Amino acid sequence: MIKVSVILPVYGVAEYIIKCTESLLAQTLNEIEFLFVDDHGPDNSIELLKQTIKGHPREKQFRILTPEHNLGAGMARNFAIPEAKGEYIAFVDSDDWIEPDMFERMYNRAKEQGGTDLCMCQASKDYLDSTPSEILSNPDVAEGAFTHEKRAFFLTHYVSYFWTFLYKRELIEKRAIRYPEDRSADDSFFLACALMTADSVARVDAPFYHYLIRPGSVCTTKDSVKYKKRLMVFSKLMAYAKAQGVYEEFKPELDFLYIKKGYISSLVNYVVNALEPRKEVFTEIYQALLAEVPDYKKNSYLQKNKAVQMVIRLCISCPKLATPLLRFYAKRNNIVG
Repeated sequence: MIKVSVILPVYGVAEYIIKCTESLLAQTLNEIEFLFVDDHGPDNSIELLKQTIKGHPREKQFRILTPEHNLGAGMARNFAIPEAKGEYIAFVDSDDWIEPDMFERMYNRAKEQGGTDLCMCQASKDYLDSTPSEILSNPDVAEGAFTHEKRAFFLTHYVSYFWTFLYKRELIEKRAIRYPEDRSADDSFFLACALMTADSVARVDAPFYHYLIRPGSVCTTKDSVKYKKRLMVFSKLMAYAKAQGVYEEFKPELDFLYIKKGYISSLVNYVVNALEPRKEVFTEIYQALLAEVPDYKKNSYLQKNKAVQMVIRLCISCPKLATPLLRFYAKRNNIVG
């Protein structure tokens, strides 16, 4: 029986894929498979992958899937999900790397807790220069059943470290969880869908995953209209919540998530990418907020958060003053596009 299926899109990562692959070969979990999706990149990443695994005792655990054309990371992961045979599914970016005992310890912990739908760990945010690494931690929720209180806390303290999770494949299929076609915030969408619908969670408080910040990666590529895709993704997230019958129960939490991740994050994304931000775009993004959360001013979480209230008022009344504030926030939090 395959316990964990690990899915990795591959595109333009020749400088990093060997280290990533070697970290997979070193995994202490034996019942595991690795599904690489060749996303038609411009370099020899796939050849380097093949060379790295050739002749290794675990070579047969590696499968290379090749779609007809470039899909982008999210859709490449979707392409691989139906091919996965593991009890759990995990995602690794092929320019990152992981600790040897990551999947063994996470899988065992999930089973110790009764076969939870999710199991999470921490990550290390690593840089290519001399900048010190940072620990990325998921919200602190107790293991076991995903109660209303736990889910509400996670949704209102949401962070999109999707690669720090094991996802039960049964959950992904039962709840039709997939990455959206829009090439922006697709990982946030996937994880949020899982958090909305999972019944139980386990955790291992160790930074198993090494998330590399590198020039030229998706998260550091400029796109002045990317905010449109982000707005679309979070609109789809609200629609998914309604379709799955969880929106009404968690309306305050999901509305607040949209306020932060749909509205404010779209504004941040826009001012970081645009050379000269325009007032009409601020208005466009605000109109999207009104369309999704027309009663946002009544949101109980927003009413308790003076900082978010201030940002919203400033963005509405004076975009010119809001722009440097949003850019400062982006710089402080290493948001680059």
